[in-house]
Amino acid sequence: MNKPQRIAVIGAGPMGLAVAYQLVRDGHQPVVFEADDRVGGMTATFDFSGLQIERYYHFHCTSDRGFLDVLSELGLSDRMRWTETRMGYWYQKRLQPWGNPMALLRFKGLGLIAKIRYGLHAFFSTKRKDWRPLDHVEATGWIRRWVGEEAWNVLWRRLFDYKFYDYSDNLSAAWIWSRIRRIGNSRYDIFREKLGYLDGGSETLLKTMQSWIEAHGGEFRLSSPVKKVVMNDGAVMGVETAQGLESFEKVISTTPLPLVPRLMPDLPPDILEQYSRLKNIAVVCVIAKLKKAVTENFWLNVNDEDMDIPGLVEYTNLRPLDAHIIYVPFYMPGEHPKYGDADEVFTAKVKRYLKTINPGLTDADFIDIRASRYRYAQPICPPGYLDDIPFRKLPVQGLWAADTSHYYPEDRGISESIDFGRMMAREAVASPVQVDQGAGSA
Repeated sequence: MNKPQRIAVIGAGPMGLAVAYQLVRDGHQPVVFEADDRVGGMTATFDFSGLQIERYYHFHCTSDRGFLDVLSELGLSDRMRWTETRMGYWYQKRLQPWGNPMALLRFKGLGLIAKIRYGLHAFFSTKRKDWRPLDHVEATGWIRRWVGEEAWNVLWRRLFDYKFYDYSDNLSAAWIWSRIRRIGNSRYDIFREKLGYLDGGSETLLKTMQSWIEAHGGEFRLSSPVKKVVMNDGAVMGVETAQGLESFEKVISTTPLPLVPRLMPDLPPDILEQYSRLKNIAVVCVIAKLKKAVTENFWLNVNDEDMDIPGLVEYTNLRPLDAHIIYVPFYMPGEHPKYGDADEVFTAKVKRYLKTINPGLTDADFIDIRASRYRYAQPICPPGYLDDIPFRKLPVQGLWAADTSHYYPEDRGISESIDFGRMMAREAVASPVQVDQGAGSA
């Protein structure tokens, strides 16, 4: 076994937890610094009128091997639950089934040729193995060439417009392809979809990982934001917090990449410039607790001129709870003026939207409603993004930095973050000097 190393991990989201978990498993001593008062990042839970639940929605697919492997290692596999779920589409003020060939053929508001073209695109996207030819391809043009203008306008356009806004026409087709493939591969036949959740929610895994790490020599410093990563003569020295400088042999940051220049201002100017070019989507996610269901669907796509959302998630149609839980995410660039609107603006919209979709709902059916915000919810991946991802191993001895963009073209996810975090931990302890990487290993 390698000599135990004392390593700082910045960020206690799924990737940071995975880094610390692997370091402990390999006999090292991580100290995890987290600005929040709890672990989990976007998977963290909160008290929602007596219910401990995630601030942002999450689900699992049968292909999430990294996540399932950790459950097995921690003895949590028996807490995993799989549920057959449904999708729907709200279009032309009508709730329609969605997500399988029969629903596509019966969909009202779309011609037969457009349906066939849409279905072929989804089918071949699911079967595609090599994504690299799509890396330099712009996504909206790629989709429109396959499905045509009719299916683009009915089924795709508003999903782009109300998630990416001004960035909609400058996204990598490889990145969008990975999202199509993941959902397509969650089906156990062409008509049925199976998704998973943990009994007790994400907190089951988060708390178990935190306890296991602490029991085996790791430490957590919650409510302890890192002010600066201190470097000297080409090597990392440690991290500075409100308590002062703490020395470490190595530092692994898992915070969103746009925050790196603030944490590491002493990096070379060309690298700081590379980070400054990266863009992220923000989210205001409204969560509502209701006395009754809105629909029978877990996921509902939305194309409605009166609703500025691409869809909503009715979580309790995946994970049964005593009340009905609905997540309604408003994605937008963080610099968009709408991101500055008060929480009440978003919660009022959600009440109106849900009552439109289900006219049987009244104000009395709303038990509680909250809004959470995350400025760096998702990286924006333009064509050629693979060449733009900064190297995770920085040109400073003992220093790594990565976030969810590093496993591009895969979309952000708990399983992908776990896999990447464990890999980065092994790399960090095995390499006392700078790692020579090509773009493909960024």
